[in-house]
Amino acid sequence: MNNQMTKTPMPSQEPDVRNKNFKEVALGYTEEMAVNEAQRCLNCKNKPCVTGCPVNVRIPEFIAKVAEGDFAGAYEVITSTNSLPAVCGRVCPQETQCEGKCVRGIKGEPVAVGRLERFVADWHIEHIGNDKVEKIPSNGKKAAVVGAGPAGLSAAYHLARFGHSVTVKDSAEAAGGMMRYGIPKYRLPRNILDREIARIAALGVRFEFGAEVTDLKEEMSAGRFDAVFLGTGASLARRAYIPAGDASHVLDAVSVLRSMEGEAQPLLGRRVVVYGGGNTAIDVARTAKRLGAEPLVVYS
Repeated sequence: MNNQMTKTPMPSQEPDVRNKNFKEVALGYTEEMAVNEAQRCLNCKNKPCVTGCPVNVRIPEFIAKVAEGDFAGAYEVITSTNSLPAVCGRVCPQETQCEGKCVRGIKGEPVAVGRLERFVADWHIEHIGNDKVEKIPSNGKKAAVVGAGPAGLSAAYHLARFGHSVTVKDSAEAAGGMMRYGIPKYRLPRNILDREIARIAALGVRFEFGAEVTDLKEEMSAGRFDAVFLGTGASLARRAYIPAGDASHVLDAVSVLRSMEGEAQPLLGRRVVVYGGGNTAIDVARTAKRLGAEPLVVYS
């Protein structure tokens, strides 16, 4: 048991260095750091952290395995319910979910569940990879998943693990949805995202990109699919209803972040005002700073 009241610090780029590049800000735990942090877990009988997790990861169980140095075992526990651990360990709002329920947080800082999940996923990528992914024998059922964002990928992952033949259709050029086209690379490196997607593909999931789905009823009646899951996401921006809100130099956040995935960077100018104070607004402000602009965040 580790009675340390604060989280084990995670190394990161210095602020005046990271604001000039798009490399990942947080650098991750070493094995020693992960074990030290895992030993802070009280392994509570009622497991309140699990109730705060949208996908019910068996958190104390995987953390106990990290504390023992069984990182492969920890990964198996996490991925029994979570299809994207390396992603969730980076961008999931743990502070209001699992960590927000952690008993250690009552008189100190909660256990760093997200950092430990990230460590386990990254350790698996580096030491085991996707070579040992086991395909489940087919049960003869065929499912279509429309949308290759987090919802669609998760659905495809779990359907494949039940033995269904899964085809994922997406209009984009690559899978990931807003994880790829909405989250900056300094928060979610694309090589990490691509490895997560490759693991899902290794289960036998097929991907069709640049696909337009026009008549699902016809495809099902023709016997091509037994079921369809719609995970079309929220890729369309909402414009602000303010004077000059449709002017050419007023850009929506989704367009700015999406353009960063391509080779042509957005022309933001020197001074940029960002209206909003949520994650997306801060992502745009931090992106603008990295592009050499002077962002000002305005939030009521």
